[in-house]
Amino acid sequence: MIKFLDASVFKELFRIIYEMKVVVGSLNPVKVEATRLVFKKFFGEVEVYSVKVETSIPAQPIGIEQVLRGAVERAYQALNSMDGSDYGVGLEAGLIPYPGTITGYLNHQICALVDRELKVTFGSSMGFEFPSKVIERLERKEVKEAEEVMEELTGIEKIGEAIGAIGYLTKNHFKRLDLSIQAITSALIPRLNPNLYTSRWPRVGEILR
Repeated sequence: MIKFLDASVFKELFRIIYEMKVVVGSLNPVKVEATRLVFKKFFGEVEVYSVKVETSIPAQPIGIEQVLRGAVERAYQALNSMDGSDYGVGLEAGLIPYPGTITGYLNHQICALVDRELKVTFGSSMGFEFPSKVIERLERKEVKEAEEVMEELTGIEKIGEAIGAIGYLTKNHFKRLDLSIQAITSALIPRLNPNLYTSRWPRVGEILR
């Protein structure tokens, strides 16, 4: 006698076999939650994991090259940390020089997505300026990263794992989670529309060499 699987059982087996596996190169709960929210929105149920990684860039990245490199290193290490991973996600925030700004910099969160073929796509959050005191103390090398000064100014411990500087500066109207969502979503755009991005995509080795 031929026995047919119940539809719900078949659906669960399909989910187990084909559910997308995404690994975030950070233990920061904000980055992990942002990844889960974005991938679930576009792909349905996904498995999201987080791993601790080490990067070659300073604690406070300054300049687009350092920020991009940090994001790619995070994504690449995350992808390689687990067998069967579909994507590695790297989120790195840093100061990008902008002419005409009050402090000389805008802070951006950059996302790098690396897939099994080691192709890389990038995305960015909106940019904003840190308070002058933050930049001044960084330039005088009195602190290693902006978060140290923001903790002093706000009294919020580990502010980068909570609302972020953006949360405090916008009176809680935007939070770090929002910036992470923006960066991940924009990094996904070429992957959601591959027919519109027909040029050769960069690969990890080209960026990290």
